Amino acid sequence: MKIFAVSDLHLSLGGSKPMDIFGAGWENHWQKIAADWQARVRDEDVVLVAGDISWGMKYEESLADMAAVCAMPGHKVLIKGNHDFWHSSLQKTRALLTNSTYFLQNDSVSIGGVCFAGTRGWPHPGEEEYSARDAKVYAREIERLRLSLRHAAGSGLPIVGMMHYPPFSAGRKPTPFTQLFEEYGVRTAIFGHIHGEYTRGYEQGPMRVGGVDYILTSCDHLGFKLTEIS
Repeated sequence: MKIFAVSDLHLSLGGSKPMDIFGAGWENHWQKIAADWQARVRDEDVVLVAGDISWGMKYEESLADMAAVCAMPGHKVLIKGNHDFWHSSLQKTRALLTNSTYFLQNDSVSIGGVCFAGTRGWPHPGEEEYSARDAKVYAREIERLRLSLRHAAGSGLPIVGMMHYPPFSAGRKPTPFTQLFEEYGVRTAIFGHIHGEYTRGYEQGPMRVGGVDYILTSCDHLGFKLTEIS
């Protein structure tokens, strides 16, 4: 079994949100990703998708996007991103999923001797204007990661972590999220959210913070291909 990852697909297959307004590289970006996915991924492999899957604001607006992801080969493990407004009910979301596709929220999933756990995350204090609401969401996301990792720890398997927002703060400083990954023995975790010029300073590959290797998987950062993680 191989493990691949990508994030920030920003699909609008049933709508009118073209991504090429963000640069020529985004033209037909899903076709590029899908071609690479179909060429490299076998049914027994796993593909992690770390959020920002669809631009849809409601479930009916995201159906084509979710169907396209579900149709891809391999086991698909998804988490929510900051633009996944269509996701408002875990029960409804999981009812949409077919073809070995899983959506994590406060739990984990074990596939092929590896357990996958994660949460969306949130901007860290001091990085943006912070309100009482942000503090509450930040605390909730910490607890969601804790619940997910606790669930994964019960499997006794190696854990791969997933977040949408970067787990560490500016300057790769530790946060409650990175501390939780270390506490639960995670050695590799992926994240997305960072695009374009903001990816400067982010390597194409693992970045070590504490005892964990973190990998940025935004699709434009990866050249609109999947990255294989070990």
